[in-house]
Amino acid sequence: MARTQDLVDDLRTILADTEKLLSDTADVGNDVGRNASARIAANLDTVRSKLAETHELVAGKADYAYKATDGYVRANPWESLGIAAGIGFLAGLLVCRR
Repeated sequence: MARTQDLVDDLRTILADTEKLLSDTADVGNDVGRNASARIAANLDTVRSKLAETHELVAGKADYAYKATDGYVRANPWESLGIAAGIGFLAGLLVCRR
C-alpha cells in the first residue's frame, strides 16, 4: 500500500510541475517556450510511465483478490451463499426504509 501511495504522490508532484510549466510558458518567447515544451513533454512521459506502473500494481492486486475470493467460494459454497443472501436481505431492508 505504501508503494501505491508513493506513486500517487509522485504523480501529484509531476502534474503540479507540469501545470506550473504550462502557466510559465504562456507569455514566454520562442526559445524559452520550446525548452519549456520539451520539459513538459518529458514530464508527461514520466506521468505515463508512472500510470502504467500503477495500473500494473492495481491489476495485480485485483487479480489476487479475485483468485482468493474464487477459491473461498469454491471451498465454501454454502457459507458463501448464506453470506450473499444476508447481504442481499440487509440491502433490501435499507432500500425499503426510504
